Amino acid sequence: MKAIVVYESHWGNTAAIARAIAEGIGPAARALSTAEAVGDALAGVDLIVAGAPLLGFSLPTEAMVKSLAGNAGRDPTPPDLSHPALRVWLAALPAGSGAAAAFETRIWWSPGSAAKTALSSLVQKGYQSAAKPQRFIVQGKYGPLRAGELERARRWGAELAQAVG
Repeated sequence: MKAIVVYESHWGNTAAIARAIAEGIGPAARALSTAEAVGDALAGVDLIVAGAPLLGFSLPTEAMVKSLAGNAGRDPTPPDLSHPALRVWLAALPAGSGAAAAFETRIWWSPGSAAKTALSSLVQKGYQSAAKPQRFIVQGKYGPLRAGELERARRWGAELAQAVG
C-alpha cells in the first residue's frame, strides 16, 4: 500500500504527529510537507492522510499563514513558512480514488476543526473516508505536544493501515 501523510506545520508539532502516523502505517509510508507532496509523490497513492494545525478555529487560510510572519519577533521560535498551507495544497490536489483521513493539532479547548475541513476536501476530490478526523493536543500555541500524543498517532496510523489494508 502506498500511503502519504501530508502536513502543514509551523512549529514542528504537526510534522511530528505526521511522522508518527506514517510510522504507524508502516515502513513504506512517507510523511511529506505540502511542498513535497506533489507530482510523483501522489502517483498511485492508496491512502492520503492530511493534517494541519487548527488556526482561527479552522483549517488555516493562506492569509492566516502569511500573518504568522508578522509575529516572528514575538514567537519563541520563528514559524516555518516554507511550504504552502494545506488548504492551498488541497485545492490543487488532482481528483483521486484512494482512501483518505485527516488530523489536526490544537490546544485542547479550541472550537472548530481543521481536520473535518481537510477530510471534506479530500472526499470532494473523490477519496473515500477511512476514519473519523483525529485531534492531537498541543500544550499551548507553540507546543510541546501533550504526553502520549505521538504514541496515540502511531496507533492511529496502524489502525488506518489495517482499515485500508
